[in-house]
Amino acid sequence: MKDVNILIENGANVKKALELFGDMETYDATLEVFLSEVPTKLQMLKNYKEIGDMANYAIQVHSLKSDARYFGFDALGELAYEHEMQSKANNLYYVTEHFDELMTEANRVINLVKKYFGVGGVTEAEYKKPEVNHDKAILVVDDSNLIRNFILKIFKDDFEVIVANDGKEAIDIINDEAQNSKIKAVLLDLNMPNVDGFEVLDYFKSNDLLKKYPTSIITGVDDKESIEKAYKYQIVDILLKPFNERDVKKILEKTINNNI
Repeated sequence: MKDVNILIENGANVKKALELFGDMETYDATLEVFLSEVPTKLQMLKNYKEIGDMANYAIQVHSLKSDARYFGFDALGELAYEHEMQSKANNLYYVTEHFDELMTEANRVINLVKKYFGVGGVTEAEYKKPEVNHDKAILVVDDSNLIRNFILKIFKDDFEVIVANDGKEAIDIINDEAQNSKIKAVLLDLNMPNVDGFEVLDYFKSNDLLKKYPTSIITGVDDKESIEKAYKYQIVDILLKPFNERDVKKILEKTINNNI
């Protein structure tokens, strides 16, 4: 049996994290996904820093920040937040000067999680989409695998959960007649690579799809300008990250009820 005190004694705010995940079984399963994915995220951050691509650096470090906060790794979350703010300001000097600090804390967290799971305890497991024949579906558009899997786990018994990694995939799904007839609601992130959430909203608006596919925003973007911009579209509501299971269920119910 895993000893949660290993995490707690090394600064992990597990109690706060359980407000999101609900129980240790879900926390552990999702933490394994995090551990399998975070090395790739760190390598991408390094690559973007080296070529001075602050736009994509900001997107990746935003994802790292969100993951860290979900699991209660507050120190890593704060460092990643500062990097996000500075990279959005195109402050390559700050990012370069403080990059080692961010990587040191990220690797500390990785080693802590490995210790928690024990030797051989870490896998690349993630929640798999169940084989079901639901006649209704929700479309979840988010570049975070953690968020997609979390929402999938919540609703897999009631809906077919269709996921998209970015806005382009979402638009392709909406244009696929084999899938779009089932979709009763869309949960859409704003800050994504390739095609972001606002571009999806523009596409929905120009093709008169916001009534057909009621859409709510789930996002970590909380600046006033972005929120006001989002509400200019015929969306149902906005849910800011981090959120818990109750919040997600509430906004989905509200969104579906707008599907008249």
